[in-house]
Amino acid sequence: MTSTTGLIPAPATLRDLPSVGGFVLDETTVIDAGPGTEATASWLRGALGAATGLALPPGAGDDGETVRLRIQPEDAGHLGPEGYKLYVNGDDITLHGGGPAGVFWAAQTLRQLLGPDAFRRAPVAPGRQWLVPGTFVEDTPRFGWRGLMLDVARHFMPKEGVLRYLDLMAAHKLNVFHFHLTDDQGWRIEIKRHPRLTEVGSWRARTKFGHRASPLWDEKPHGGYYTQDDIREIVAYAAERHIAVVPEIDLPGHSQAAIAAYPELGNTDVIDTSVLSVWDTWGINPNVLAPTDNTLRFYEGVFEELLELFPSEFIHVGGDECPKDQWRQSPTAQARIRELGLADEDQLQSWFIGHFDKWLSARGRRLIGWDEILEGGLAEGAAVSSWRGYAGGIAAARAGHDVVMCPEQQVYLDHRQAPGEDEPVPIGFVRTLEDVYRFEPVPAELTSEEARHVLGAQANLWTEVMEDPARVDYQAFPRLAAFAEVAWSSLPAGRDRDFADFERRMEAHYGRLDASGVGYRPPAGPRPWQRRPGVLGRPIDGPPPNR
Repeated sequence: MTSTTGLIPAPATLRDLPSVGGFVLDETTVIDAGPGTEATASWLRGALGAATGLALPPGAGDDGETVRLRIQPEDAGHLGPEGYKLYVNGDDITLHGGGPAGVFWAAQTLRQLLGPDAFRRAPVAPGRQWLVPGTFVEDTPRFGWRGLMLDVARHFMPKEGVLRYLDLMAAHKLNVFHFHLTDDQGWRIEIKRHPRLTEVGSWRARTKFGHRASPLWDEKPHGGYYTQDDIREIVAYAAERHIAVVPEIDLPGHSQAAIAAYPELGNTDVIDTSVLSVWDTWGINPNVLAPTDNTLRFYEGVFEELLELFPSEFIHVGGDECPKDQWRQSPTAQARIRELGLADEDQLQSWFIGHFDKWLSARGRRLIGWDEILEGGLAEGAAVSSWRGYAGGIAAARAGHDVVMCPEQQVYLDHRQAPGEDEPVPIGFVRTLEDVYRFEPVPAELTSEEARHVLGAQANLWTEVMEDPARVDYQAFPRLAAFAEVAWSSLPAGRDRDFADFERRMEAHYGRLDASGVGYRPPAGPRPWQRRPGVLGRPIDGPPPNR
C-alpha cells in the first residue's frame, strides 16, 4: 500500500482516511471525465495506462471501478482556477478542480499516490495491484508564476529533452517555462525572414569547457536550433500540461550570434563586425546591438514571427548585461542620444527596451526583462525578472510593476550544491537543497499592496557548464523539487520551515525521480560519473548576500 506522506509539493490540506478503505485500479476501472476535463483524462489515460498496463477507457462505470474527473464551477472562487480537491475511497476516486488546470494538478497528485512505478513508461510488474489509499486532499497554489528558465543558447537541448523537462515541470506543478532561446553563443529558433540567424548563428566552431578561466576547449562544433514546427509542438505539449511558454530573445546585449549572422546589426562605426563569429566562451560580451532604425525593424520582424508561435501573455527581451562602451564610442549611438534628448547610454538602453514595450503592448502582449531594464527608467507596463538579488524586484514592485523573483544568490541552479572538491565545475555560492527550500520569494520590506506585484518565483538553469542533459539533471535535481514546494505551498517563513519533514518526503520522491530517469545529485554527493575532476569553475566562498 502506498503512503500519502511523500507528496511534493506539500498540499494545504491532507488527510489519510483508512476507515474508507483504498481504491484499486484494475481492468474494470474507467475514467469518467466531466465537461472541460477531457484533456486531463487523456493525459491520465496515457501516463497511468503506460505505467500500469491498464486501458482505463472512458465510461460512467459503477461504484468501485471509476476515476471521476470533474470541474466544480461553484468552487472556483474558493479554490481558484488551479486549486483542486481529491477524494479517494473504496468506491471511486474523485478529482475536482476550480478549472481545467486544477483538475490536471489533482491528476499529478493521484499519480504520486500510486507510487514511483506510476512514473515509468511501461509496466515493470505486470499483474500487480495498484492501490490508492483512502485520502482527502484540498490544495491551491501560493503563486500564479511558478517558473523554470532553461538556457538552450549556451548548450543546445534537442527537442525531446525540452519535452522531457516539460513533463518534469508538470510532475512538480510548475507552470511557466521561460525558454532562453538566444545569446552570444547561439541562436536557437528559426526565423524565416532572417534565415542566417540559424544558418550562421545556431552553431559555434568550438566551446570553452568549464569556466572562462579554464584552459580546456571542446574543439568540435556545437549547435542546433528548433524549427518553427518544433516550437509549435513544444508550445502545444506545454499547453496540454497547463504550462505557459515565455520565449526570450536577448537584446540589446548578449547578441553576438545575431551580429555574426547579420553584421549590420552591430556597431559598425566602432568595430569591424563582419569578422565576428558566434562566441565560443563565457562572460559578458562587449558586442551589442546598434541603436539604429534598421536594428529596430529587424527585431520587429523577429518578434512578429515569435508572436505567431507563442501565445503567452509575456515576451522576455533580456535587457541584462549590456556594456555601454561601444555606444560611448559610436558616433551613431551618440547622435541618437542627442536626437532623443537622452542624458546618457543608460537612458539609451531604456529607450531601446521602451520601444519594444510599446510595440508588444500594441499587440496585446507584455514585455518582461531582467532587472537591468530598471536602469535609465523602467519601461511603462514592463515586468521585471529580479535576478541581481532582491533589490530590483523591491524597486519595481514599489513603482507598481509586476515582478518575478529569481535572485541569483538563491535560485540559480547552476550554482554549486556543496563545498566539496567533488562538485562538478563549481560555480558561484553553495546552494544546498535546504538553502533552496528556505528561499522566500516575497521580500519582507514590501507592504501587502506592493507584495501583490510579486507574480511568483522562478528557478534558473544557465548552461555554460552543463554540456549535456545529464549535467542539467544534476544541477536541477533534487533542488527543483524544493523550489517547486516553495512556489506552490503556503509555507512558514524560511527559517521556520520543517526541512526535516521535506527530507522525509524526498525519500519517496527520489524513487519517482529514479523511475523518471532523472540523473539527480544523490544526498551523499555526486556519483563518480557526475564529477568533472580538473575542470575549473568559479566558486565563491561564504554565504551569499541577501540583497
